[in-house]
Amino acid sequence: MAQMVNVNFKLDADVKKSMERVCSEIGLSMSAAFTVFAKQIAREKRIPLDFSLDPFYSESNLAHLRRGVAALNAGQGVEHEPVEVDEE
Repeated sequence: MAQMVNVNFKLDADVKKSMERVCSEIGLSMSAAFTVFAKQIAREKRIPLDFSLDPFYSESNLAHLRRGVAALNAGQGVEHEPVEVDEE
């Protein structure tokens, strides 16, 4: 097994909180995420920036969905007619 070392650096507190939240949603610790990042840089000789979450789960969209559910639960929802789809 390779020798493990500690790496220390400063990170803005808000960025750290956001990263912890995203890592948790993906199922990784921050340490594991940084390790994946470092290994990919070493392997590809480039900065990989292609990790992402489904935008459906963005905080703004989830807040919108919560408001909609609350409105429906309060009897304030509006029922829409079903959309007809042309089948060719």
